[in-house]
Amino acid sequence: MAGAPQPDSSARTDRKNAPGDGRGGEALPAALLITGGDVVTMNARREVLVGGTVVIAGDRILAVGSTPALRSAYPDAAELDASGCIVTPGLINAHQHLTGDPLVRSCIPDLLTSGESIFSWSVPLHAEHTPDDDELSATLTAAQSALCGVTTLVEAGTVANPGRVAAGMAAVGVRGTVGTWGWDIDDAPFAAPPDEVLDRQRQVLAAHPPGGLVEGWVTLVGHDLASDELLVGAADLARGAGCGMTMHISPTSSDPESYLRRRGVRPLVHFDRLGILGRHLLLAHGVWLDDTEVELVLGSETAIAYCPWAYLRLGQGVTAAGRHLELARRGGRLALGCDAGNAGDLPDVLRAAALAAGLARDMPVDPEGFGAHDAFELATIRGAEAIGKGAEIGSLEVGKLADVVVFDCEASALTPRGDVALQLVWGSDGRDVRDVFVGGRPVVRDGRCTTLDVDELRLTAATAQRDLLRRAGIEVPHTWPRVPSG
Repeated sequence: MAGAPQPDSSARTDRKNAPGDGRGGEALPAALLITGGDVVTMNARREVLVGGTVVIAGDRILAVGSTPALRSAYPDAAELDASGCIVTPGLINAHQHLTGDPLVRSCIPDLLTSGESIFSWSVPLHAEHTPDDDELSATLTAAQSALCGVTTLVEAGTVANPGRVAAGMAAVGVRGTVGTWGWDIDDAPFAAPPDEVLDRQRQVLAAHPPGGLVEGWVTLVGHDLASDELLVGAADLARGAGCGMTMHISPTSSDPESYLRRRGVRPLVHFDRLGILGRHLLLAHGVWLDDTEVELVLGSETAIAYCPWAYLRLGQGVTAAGRHLELARRGGRLALGCDAGNAGDLPDVLRAAALAAGLARDMPVDPEGFGAHDAFELATIRGAEAIGKGAEIGSLEVGKLADVVVFDCEASALTPRGDVALQLVWGSDGRDVRDVFVGGRPVVRDGRCTTLDVDELRLTAATAQRDLLRRAGIEVPHTWPRVPSG
């Protein structure tokens, strides 16, 4: 702490003043102390600094330690009082659909098969999305994410307007990745030969280079919707560009069945033969994996985005086939995701963490093998490592990006205090988030977005929903009769 660089004295702010709300390009203070909270560092020793302080300067964490010592070291820094609060790293959501479902959340009926849900609802809705809808959907989900303490989103892919999706994320101020879906099958919207699909991927990577708030990733639909030429080309592109690659595989039994029928082997065996597995690859779901595929995931260090709410919500068989607990126990690269607006429903990673822990304890009837501490790791440092960002985010350590969340312990769920991991995972969710910083910038203060007007966003989304459903020719059924009160 004594050897840490001093803040720029030319931009001093009284230390008792809270930082600005980030509107209108307001300059950030030279340094900010988040003081007095229980700081859940998620460092290698998983230390919790009781009544500690995090110092932010610019977009980085400058120091983490004793409140008196850091106040003394930075006497002119601005200060945010987090006394009695819990301070954590920003949460990681490794698989989130930002277009398609967000404008029609809770509209697609429950009692449908996955295929019917996709082809009777999602495909027609995607087909009618305008560029404005894509940006609005992304903005809405990014705002909901930030309010739940999620600071990094891996976007699952947009059909046509990745630039507008990135703009929505940037408007809120969340960190993340963006990509455009690619497939080269017959008779599908936006389907194209592999070279054309890869050119679209290159355009996204060029428009959103590494190091930005929103970075481009190679993003395919996955499943059984890509030729071998496209799969290999996409993996080569990701490796060459030094970026991630993501796609869906095996949320249900249909992908293994299709690969066995068409290629004679299961999906990950086929991917292994093509040479596309590896640390660059984040596979969404991976529910229906067999023993050989689990070994291939571990041996290749391929990452998996685990979205437990989606599998239960859609009835996809995670309790019968899921191998995520085994992957976690054996050191696999595993992160949590919240999936789509009509699957995971809410981009709240703490809800996903609680469910992941519960399934891991109940499925093997083993209350001692996996707990809240393990689940919170997946939501933070292990999730960051799984998406290739462990050196930059996922823990509160000097030099890392200043993605910080403050949980309000005056909330009933966090009073009286107990073990911090148990309370965060079992006894809390995104509703207890008070403040959120992304790269040092305040994006949530006192439970409200600082970067945009959420009330106005809600009104805009309601109008856009009606227009989208009308264009798609879809009428939302209601399980219970709606009776006018007048």
